[in-house]
Amino acid sequence: MLDETGATITEERSATKAPLTDDDVRALLAAAERVVVARGRSRRDLSPEETELDALKGPTGKYRAPIVLAGTTLLVGFNAEALAEL
Repeated sequence: MLDETGATITEERSATKAPLTDDDVRALLAAAERVVVARGRSRRDLSPEETELDALKGPTGKYRAPIVLAGTTLLVGFNAEALAEL
């Protein structure tokens, strides 16, 4: 999906081999002005200040994938519509 957009990927990381730490995600939240949390077809728009780390995790306790920081918007989890808006 990202390949189709022509987006430039500055860092790619395997969620299984090198999962994000809480500190990594806090740094991403600090760089964002808007957070979109996607869970299947549903999505929630939040401010970084009101976003709790647990809200970004799936049922296994790991962070949802993908996590994309595009400009000042942080997308956590897959939602084709939200990804296309980035």
